[in-house]
Amino acid sequence: MSLVTLDLVRNLRQTDLTEPRGFSMATTAHHDVVIVGGGSAGISVAARLEGKVDDVAVIDPSDKHYYQPLWTLVGGGCAKRETSQRAESSVIPKGVTWVKDAVIEFAPDDNQVVTVGGATIGYDVLVVCPGIQLDWNKIPGVSDTLGIGGVSSNYTYELAPKTWEFIQGTRSGVAVFTMPSGPIKCAGAPQKIAYLAADYWRSQGVLDSIDVHLVLPTPGMFGVKEFSDALDEVVADYGIQVHFSSELSSVDPDARTASFTSMAEDGPGFELSYDMMHVVPHQSAPDWVKSSPLANDTAARYVDVDKHTHQHVRHPNVFALGDAGSTPNSKTGAAIRKQAPVVAFNVMQQLSGRAPSAEYDGYASCPLTTSRHAMLLAEFDYSLRPAPSFPAFIDAQKPRRDMWYLKKYGLPFMYWNLMLKGRA
Repeated sequence: MSLVTLDLVRNLRQTDLTEPRGFSMATTAHHDVVIVGGGSAGISVAARLEGKVDDVAVIDPSDKHYYQPLWTLVGGGCAKRETSQRAESSVIPKGVTWVKDAVIEFAPDDNQVVTVGGATIGYDVLVVCPGIQLDWNKIPGVSDTLGIGGVSSNYTYELAPKTWEFIQGTRSGVAVFTMPSGPIKCAGAPQKIAYLAADYWRSQGVLDSIDVHLVLPTPGMFGVKEFSDALDEVVADYGIQVHFSSELSSVDPDARTASFTSMAEDGPGFELSYDMMHVVPHQSAPDWVKSSPLANDTAARYVDVDKHTHQHVRHPNVFALGDAGSTPNSKTGAAIRKQAPVVAFNVMQQLSGRAPSAEYDGYASCPLTTSRHAMLLAEFDYSLRPAPSFPAFIDAQKPRRDMWYLKKYGLPFMYWNLMLKGRA
């Protein structure tokens, strides 16, 4: 049994299993639809299936549900961490069974999943959306210094307030903001916190005393030219030094230095000292997904699905969406919002014996906070061209104050009250 599995078992044993109606202990059972994962994707699909499919179950061990996009604002001192958290029981749709356990094995030939708690659960249709794994140990030295010595990350609920603490405590010296290669949740988040920090330091009159570095594995600021051009102006305004085609390779907490390697062939590496550093970990499909028969044959080993229908390429009664799926879109909550209705419709098609026909076009959006009062909204699809959802007279491709209010208030309201209820 792996360390991950052992940790899950310990957590389950320590959890109070007294739950409201709809909760199910981990016993061998069968459901029309089994959804693996009770995050954004799982709850959104469950809500859309409620009342249309007789027997839907969500398998997830978590007591808490998080609106993770808010953690950037928490790290930037613009929101309270607690507002991003609610009880998992409060977001499970009323007619849906909650199996408070963790899946550890897929058996698609037998139409079953196996859980940490020892249950074997059968299904007619399976929806896989367990989220993405944070691979902290891929960067030597990072795990030893998270939350101390000026190093933090907005990618966890526990650490985001530390980011704000370290930003406030930095009045001079060197500040470093990193982004790893490979797909990650909200690829704009590594930049957003740099801009929130720089804007705060400017308001305090200390920005000129801080050497700010942004290290990106990409050759440009963003994969869509229109947004990349706008962000070029943002970093120039703050005086941020951007290191392209580079990524963090190790950290020496004692010396407070960070080493970086070049993504370009034969490109030179470099080293930076730091007084404050925001680190984003490498991310991947959960290990148990990688080793499963549902994974694709790439190095990433995501769940192997058609990028439009989200149907598994080898097992037609299996679907996947969200961060663990192989679809080549940006991994954002906005992508999930567009994927969920497609998956829900196609699941119902599959149950009725018809071929899935709804298609996802790769839409994703990244609300890029460029200051503590402005944001630009990068919307795009598989074509990597802008795909704006606002009227033409609202140019969301440039930083705007009204977009800031959308980020801070509008999107959280939509998430809790519309998206998780299958209404948006």
